[in-house]
Amino acid sequence: MSEQVRQIAMRIKDLRELSDYTVAQMAEVCNLAQDDYVSYESGETDIPISFIMKLCEIFHVDMTQLLTGETPHLNTYSIVRAGAGKNITRTNHYIYKNLAYKFANRKIEPLYVTVPPHANPKCEPNSHDGQEFDYILEGTMRMELAGNEVILEAGDSIYYDSHVPHAMQCVGEKPVHFLAMVIPE
Repeated sequence: MSEQVRQIAMRIKDLRELSDYTVAQMAEVCNLAQDDYVSYESGETDIPISFIMKLCEIFHVDMTQLLTGETPHLNTYSIVRAGAGKNITRTNHYIYKNLAYKFANRKIEPLYVTVPPHANPKCEPNSHDGQEFDYILEGTMRMELAGNEVILEAGDSIYYDSHVPHAMQCVGEKPVHFLAMVIPE
């Protein structure tokens, strides 16, 4: 795993210990098998964004704090210039860039997401609390959602309940770029 994943895992462990949760309690609260929880907290396994969002809710911390160790400090407005944003390197499937990482107490997580060609070949789904709005900027994306296959192209958008397992794949040899607005519960 990458150094960033190891750093995130270390912060997860620190938060758990500071909150006086045992590994077994955290696994139960997160609705995970204990072995799965341990693999995330140890940094041995890629950490799903849905798990990170759940931990932010449990520990009442900002996603930026958990992902980077930095505390967002802006509360009137935040500008992220073209090509900037906070890279979230934590999976082989998708590339995330947080577009509001400096703004404290966000109600949504605006993410710029890239799905490279051939990523997530088994179309492994994930799910998380809340709702999500995705707007395709470039490329063509195949999405599996609630047993349905949806093809989205530039200019298309989709809004859905994120509890429903969903997976994305790039169609063709050009990466897909989209804006994802994740609204936690």
